Amino acid sequence: MTVISILIPAYNEEDNVRMAYERVLAVFDKLDGYEPEIIFTDNHSEDRTFEILSEIAGEDPRVRVIRFARNMGYQASVLTAYRSATGACAVQLDCDMQDPPELIPQMLDLWRQGNHVVYGIRRSLPDGPVVAAARRGFYALIDLISNDNLPRNAGEFRLTDRRILDELRRVDDRSPYVRGLISGMGFSQVGFEYDRAARTAGESKFPVRAMLALAVDGLINHSLLPLRLASLISLTVGLSMFLLMIGYLIGKLFFGQDWPAGFATTTILLLLSMTLNAMFLGILGEYVGRIFLQAKNLNQPVVETELNGPVEQLNTSGKQNRADSTQMVERAQ
Repeated sequence: MTVISILIPAYNEEDNVRMAYERVLAVFDKLDGYEPEIIFTDNHSEDRTFEILSEIAGEDPRVRVIRFARNMGYQASVLTAYRSATGACAVQLDCDMQDPPELIPQMLDLWRQGNHVVYGIRRSLPDGPVVAAARRGFYALIDLISNDNLPRNAGEFRLTDRRILDELRRVDDRSPYVRGLISGMGFSQVGFEYDRAARTAGESKFPVRAMLALAVDGLINHSLLPLRLASLISLTVGLSMFLLMIGYLIGKLFFGQDWPAGFATTTILLLLSMTLNAMFLGILGEYVGRIFLQAKNLNQPVVETELNGPVEQLNTSGKQNRADSTQMVERAQ
């Protein structure tokens, strides 16, 4: 029996977690030779999400629940789930079921053909035209500027082979961009198109602010272009100012031009200089901040409670722990 890990991050999803569990089970009831390992990562939900997940884990030992001591953010939650998976491959799903689990058999078919990563390409989105256009524009931009081959219009809905999961266990990143990590590893990767559904219940836990933060993580984690643009603009502006200064000197010394005192020009140049400095310091700050988090080993996911842990697993520090597969494991990392 081949074990397939199903990774489902959740935050305040009390209306969706049981439905997600039941839909995944319904898919595997029709699949011969496969057994699910369903891993819910609860990002310290404030509603009844963990209570419901505890009930499900008590009823079904195939369900594992990892609850964080605080909200660690979506990407850290997802990376912990990948590193905890014990199956021959793992499939990531959103708890709101916008990525239908009924497509798992199609993904397994492509996996059996020798592909290490099978990712869904969003043919249509339930979002409004502005949000949908922004998403597609971001995917196009990050693919254009990244040094890695990041597929366009591909979100979190993907299958990853055991080989990729083993590589992710070695990752020690305090501000991960998981889809970029997986895409950048290479191997054989293939996409398939699907229509993304609307949420089954509840409200989105991914507001515009979170989407902007994800976009910044994607741009900074996979490209040095912002730094190079800052350097290029600085050189361009500096060269322009130098040429303007030479022009003033030539006009004054050789053509006897009596230039008026330019208060407006001086003010504009000062404001331009201050704006550029602030912008470039902000870009540098984003990179330095990530270096700081990594060097100080901060923002590391801390597991408050784990239900139905595997016999042998990796914690977020990459060290192996032993735990009974049916007992509750409470540990601080």
